[in-house]
Amino acid sequence: MEKERIEYVKSKVRSIPDFPIKGILFRDLTTVMKDAESMRVMRDALVELYKDKSITKVVGVEARGFIFGAILAEALGAGFVPLRKPGKLPAKTIKKTYTKEYGEDTIEIHEDAITPDDVVLMHDDLLATGGTMAAALDLVQTMNPKKVYINFICELVDLKGRNLFPADVEVTSLFDFEGE
Repeated sequence: MEKERIEYVKSKVRSIPDFPIKGILFRDLTTVMKDAESMRVMRDALVELYKDKSITKVVGVEARGFIFGAILAEALGAGFVPLRKPGKLPAKTIKKTYTKEYGEDTIEIHEDAITPDDVVLMHDDLLATGGTMAAALDLVQTMNPKKVYINFICELVDLKGRNLFPADVEVTSLFDFEGE
C-alpha cells in the first residue's frame, strides 16, 4: 500500500461540522467514492491486504459497506453477503439490536449466509465507536466461521471503536483521522 496514494484518497474526504448533530465532525466518504482514482487506489490496497487470506465470503454492512464489500468479493473470488436493516432480507434471518452513536438500531443476516468452512472478511466504510460492526461480528460469529477479518476504509481513532473487537480478530483500516 503506497502511502502517497493513500494520502491522496484521504485528502478527498469531505469534513462536515455539526452533522448530524452539533459537535460532530462528520467524515463524508462519498467524495472519495466519486473520484475514479481514489476508487482504484482503495480497491488495489484492499485486495493487497486480503489476497492471501483465503477469504470465501465478504460481509458488507448496510449501506456504504455494500460498495467496497461487493468490489472486494469479486476481486478476491469470494461470495458477497449483505448485512441489512430489518425487513430487507427475504429469507429467514438472525438479528442483533445494538446501541450506536445516535440511538439504537438492529441489523440482520440470512441464517444460512455463513458456514463453518468460511473465512470471512467483514467490511464497512468507517469505524467510529464500533457499535455497528461489533453487532455484525456477533451475528457472524454465531455461524462459527473458520476465521473473521474486519476492514474499514477510514477509522476515527479518538473514538476507540477498535477496542470493541477481540484480540483474535484482525482489524485494519486504510487510513485514519486523529484528534478531529
